[in-house]
Amino acid sequence: MRILLLPIALLYHIVLSIRHKLYDWRILKSWRFDYPIIGVGNLNLGGTGKTPTVEYLINILRPHYHVATLSRGYGRKTKGFQRADNQSTYETIGDEPLQYFRKFADIQVAVDEDRLDGVRKLIRGTKTPDVFLLDDAFQHRRIKAGLNLLLTDYQHLYCDDFLFPAGTLRDIKSAAKRADIIVVSKSPKELEETEKQRIIKKLRPKKHQKVYFSTLEYATLQPLNEIAKQVSAENADSVLAFCGIANPKPFVEELKKQYQTVDFLYFEDHHAYTETDFKASQKRFESLGGGKKIIVTTEKDAARLTNSPYLCHFETAPLYVLPVGVRFLEEEKFNEEILNYVRQNPHHS
Repeated sequence: MRILLLPIALLYHIVLSIRHKLYDWRILKSWRFDYPIIGVGNLNLGGTGKTPTVEYLINILRPHYHVATLSRGYGRKTKGFQRADNQSTYETIGDEPLQYFRKFADIQVAVDEDRLDGVRKLIRGTKTPDVFLLDDAFQHRRIKAGLNLLLTDYQHLYCDDFLFPAGTLRDIKSAAKRADIIVVSKSPKELEETEKQRIIKKLRPKKHQKVYFSTLEYATLQPLNEIAKQVSAENADSVLAFCGIANPKPFVEELKKQYQTVDFLYFEDHHAYTETDFKASQKRFESLGGGKKIIVTTEKDAARLTNSPYLCHFETAPLYVLPVGVRFLEEEKFNEEILNYVRQNPHHS
């Protein structure tokens, strides 16, 4: 099947190559801003761990700077610039921005499919950020970020992949040269130096590029409905897990480590849950064997569930969310790299 799709991928490659050349030759214009701007993205269609990486950056920057995140707001039903507030829902700003807003009360969260317009509006706001984090903006070349982070999955390196539709790359491999930092995400928690060097050799970074390795770290289950607040998730006999994310494999593997019997329901990335989905999940939950049963989902899915009018279908089913973060294997060095960039590129009024 891949061979049959290669001609389409080749045409896509030509189109993308021309677009990049137009920016490289300055026929298409890129804008710089007198502010530290960090872009986080990938070459794949999704599932490399951008959201927990952005949250990691927020955590190391917000004690020192006023931070703003700017996303496209994928899956929302609105258009143009939207600033997150207490009335925001995933339908108005998207699930990932809503997750940032709920977790970090001291930062600005905004969405705009036109990142250039979004940055300009944030600068003109009542409180101008000290540093901007552009979420999933590696392909958005109208803004020239001062520091570009490119994520690639340890188990699915971009150098081993093919351009869509023959593979899962949404951009040509040579675009990786624009990255300042390559992050090999979802790496094993213990990684030998020889294995790191093997991966780095495969990636063939340019002289200006640095390579870091990060791993996923899951936290304790958090209750998402009232019945879950009244019972403990410990020693559950059976678990029904459901999610609508690009790469559910790490989520699945983590639950299998913790529970003996695990059943899964998969939905497409950014799936908008319907009453039918809730009813199907409840029926699947009731059919599970074992005495103590719970339901578990992801943080991104929780952003789409919290205000759902159909959540009542889970009144008798304890529903939990499994929080996830990242840890860098070279934590101090990576943190200092980020902080140094911001220190050395402050805004000058």
